[in-house]
Amino acid sequence: MAQVEATTERIIEADPETVFDALADYSGTRAKVLPEHFSEYEVREGGDGQGTLVHWKLQATSKRVRDCLLEVTEPTEGQLVEKDRNSSMVTTWTVTPAGEGKSKAVVTTVWNGAGGIGGFFERTFAPKGLGRIYDAVLANLAAEVEK
Repeated sequence: MAQVEATTERIIEADPETVFDALADYSGTRAKVLPEHFSEYEVREGGDGQGTLVHWKLQATSKRVRDCLLEVTEPTEGQLVEKDRNSSMVTTWTVTPAGEGKSKAVVTTVWNGAGGIGGFFERTFAPKGLGRIYDAVLANLAAEVEK
């Protein structure tokens, strides 16, 4: 099994603290910025960054739905890590300064892909599809914090 990785980034017209706080707000902002690919969203513990346990279903394609139960940690300043208890998937959100009143938000998701021909297609197409999904999340986040 090869590791599969998808990365997306966006410059947001808001300071890093505002962007990070919005991302870490699982009980409020996060639910508002998720596109239609996410369903059954539920905060099960916490709700603000470190210590949060959140559930959702992610429909990556018409046939591929992941049931995610994510533990949230904040290993370093400006970083959220979501580890899925149901799979090898780990998503890392990093927010850094990008000039006066701007932030760079980067989201990277990695997981252990399938083997064989299915794995080839997963490694080829999944990063692009997931990239589009997270690009929508970042666009929605920007619209929310740039108000």
